[in-house]
Amino acid sequence: MTAYAMANLHPKPVLDEEVFTYMERIQATLDPFGGRFLVHGAPDREVVEGAWPGRLVLLGFPTYENAKAWYASEAYQALIPLRARHIPGDVLLIDGVPENYDPAATAALLRGAATDQVR
Repeated sequence: MTAYAMANLHPKPVLDEEVFTYMERIQATLDPFGGRFLVHGAPDREVVEGAWPGRLVLLGFPTYENAKAWYASEAYQALIPLRARHIPGDVLLIDGVPENYDPAATAALLRGAATDQVR
């Protein structure tokens, strides 16, 4: 099942040289884990509900275990300070849903659980 690393980053108008080094080296840390960029920076977006201050980065991985192993890897841990010193933000690892995911079935399970709690 696909998993994702998602970041909402807040870069400064002028990027530090360390950020460019981070960008040049990150793909080599993703490759052993099957990771790839799906969205990088997303400066052109339309916020249709709420607010989204910052830039979106979205990475895809074959599994959640791959995503966790990439983030914890020595190679990526060595790169994090190059970005984090200059670009604050939030980073999440997220497990995707199965290919045939049915939100109506999930609603039925949640409705049943809520009904059981009321009884």
